Amino acid sequence: MKEQQYYEEIEHLIKSNEINKRVRKLEENHSLVETYWQIGKLIFEAQGGSKRAKYGNELIKKWSVKLTELYGKGYNASNLRKFRQFYLSFEKSSPLGSKLSWSHYRELLIFKDANKRNYYINLCIKNNLSKRELINEIKSNSYERLIDKPDKIDIFIPNKSTITTDMKNPIIIPIQNEVNNEHDLELSIISNLSFFFKQLGQGYSFIDNQYKISDGNNNYYIDILLFNYKLNCFIVVELKLRSLKKEDKAQIEYYMKLVDEQIKEVYHNKTIGIIISKDSDKLIVNFIKSSDIIPLYYNLQERIKL
Repeated sequence: MKEQQYYEEIEHLIKSNEINKRVRKLEENHSLVETYWQIGKLIFEAQGGSKRAKYGNELIKKWSVKLTELYGKGYNASNLRKFRQFYLSFEKSSPLGSKLSWSHYRELLIFKDANKRNYYINLCIKNNLSKRELINEIKSNSYERLIDKPDKIDIFIPNKSTITTDMKNPIIIPIQNEVNNEHDLELSIISNLSFFFKQLGQGYSFIDNQYKISDGNNNYYIDILLFNYKLNCFIVVELKLRSLKKEDKAQIEYYMKLVDEQIKEVYHNKTIGIIISKDSDKLIVNFIKSSDIIPLYYNLQERIKL
């Protein structure tokens, strides 16, 4: 890609993230982590790799002026360099906010030793450490005080769980305005994400809506992409304001395949699909796991006008 194309991709990522901030009220925005990693990747590629550091520094300065003017000081030169460093630290295994928040990762960027970094990541995951608690562990030299340090420390992989953990019956989505199409339903769900997640169960986090993914020939847009840290997998959500059709299952299975091939890491479980479809005057949650389809006949909400 040319320099301008890289800049446009970065601006698109930031713009999407800034819009998503308005509809998500999570203490730590999980999608921030993936966004910053992707920005760091694009910056690194635009620089042509580490061999062009001099040019790269000028590029960061130039882009930081534009991005700071558009989106605030969160995208100044210092932070853009942090995003680049973040990508290089996790170049072979893209981290997601389902593991830790950006505040956690920012504290861990000081470590060049991958074993040391992974030790503190595991400590956070296993003990659900806050940023302040992580800082205290680092200050206390927790890693250095280990009696026997393993030759290689891998990031902790949570145990598998079932797809219906803690689900509510019925699932409710409070919708204020009339819903006439899939786009309206998508906006209604996104504007009530926190409540929707509580209905689905524990561990859900929002990655993006209209998430672009490609098979090399065509671009596709996933209605809603989620991640569940308890299930340790991505969840592809597609919305259909009509009865379920065979091609719907084939479509979402193809999206699940692309996510597994392009986004899923080796330590993640296989992607799960959810199709929210219409049956008479009700909306149905249909889970797709591997080749199976599991319809859960729950009312999403009774006041919706279809």
